[in-house]
Amino acid sequence: MSELMRRIAARGRVAAAVLFATAALFAGMSPLAGTATAPPDDTAPAAAASAAAAPTAAPPEAGPPRYAAVTPGRTLHFPQDFGSHPEFRIEWWYVTGWLSTSRHETLGFQITFFRTKPSIDESNPSGFAPRQLLIAHCAISDPAHGRPWQEQRIRRAGLGLAEAERGDTNVWIERWALRRYANGTDTNGGDTQGVYQATIDSDELALHLRLAPTQPPLLNGDAGFSRKGPSPEAASYYYSEPHLKVAGTARRGAGSEETVSGEAWLDHEWTSEYLAGDAVGWDWTGINLEDGGALMAFRIRRADGGTLWAGGTLRDAAGRTQVLSPDQIRFIPGRTWRSERSGTVYPVVWRLRAADHDIEIQPLMDDQEIDTRLSTGAIYWEGAVRAYESPRLVGRGYLELTGYSERLRLR
Repeated sequence: MSELMRRIAARGRVAAAVLFATAALFAGMSPLAGTATAPPDDTAPAAAASAAAAPTAAPPEAGPPRYAAVTPGRTLHFPQDFGSHPEFRIEWWYVTGWLSTSRHETLGFQITFFRTKPSIDESNPSGFAPRQLLIAHCAISDPAHGRPWQEQRIRRAGLGLAEAERGDTNVWIERWALRRYANGTDTNGGDTQGVYQATIDSDELALHLRLAPTQPPLLNGDAGFSRKGPSPEAASYYYSEPHLKVAGTARRGAGSEETVSGEAWLDHEWTSEYLAGDAVGWDWTGINLEDGGALMAFRIRRADGGTLWAGGTLRDAAGRTQVLSPDQIRFIPGRTWRSERSGTVYPVVWRLRAADHDIEIQPLMDDQEIDTRLSTGAIYWEGAVRAYESPRLVGRGYLELTGYSERLRLR
């Protein structure tokens, strides 16, 4: 742990980690207790004496945060729903994919931007109050390196430092950004209709990627209303964009930038109540199938490892979509891998039964553990995987395993 902290401090991440506490202090909150505190009284002594003689008015009660509810029957509208939904508690844009370098190396990558609405007094007038927080994670899975290259950022929204905009995808933290272009042409004269541009720059890694859609959005669940538990309140609005065509450049460590190309998957999800009280985490996969189809499957886990809820979406090569119910999804864990850094044991090989499909999931490499304790507080496994069926390669995608180190708490 001391070595990890030394490396983190050397890259300046500690400053980012304390941002939330600093913002809380400026907002008149206690970063430890999370309760409102009175600002210092800097009035003149005469004014203070006059005020002491007058009746004392009761201070206004702190207003609890108000979060929008996820309800069935809402129609997703694009491009508006590509953008931010700040009235909900938490939201994320999540891009994962496979890359091939100019030297024919195979890499995985993930870029995730989170927007959260903290639990603060909404009546606080301070311009420093952290009404919205932006968090970003990025990792490159590199078999030659043996472990992921990874970075994270956290900033309070506003003040020209970070923002998640409404109306279309445009989320950024300083030099990290994910933006969707509704129309027009790029600097090379290429069509930008619906194209995403991802930009990540840090000492540890860099990605400059153009992600072009080849299919319409895939609405998960009931037309985008995705249940996450037996209670209908545990739900999200959720769509995916499979088979994004990727081109750009990547850099690992102190190496030089190199040309990359590949295929990606984008998830966009927003909610105010994601996990039920007896849930500890989830297993999720998004697979770009070789025939042009796409498969998304997940399960929400209980502490005993059992399945609390499950679901999925299957789009076939002809574009027909099948929504998968909990009894049509089964995650069966196989071989495990133990992290030397955290001591956490993850099942990295899986058998996934999804409708009529019986798929074996194999990792690009075992060590794809992501440590985001300085931003979201979580350690989890998230990595590139191949999908096989009898025993043919049928797809490539990503697998995410949360709640294996400790119960996942969405901040």
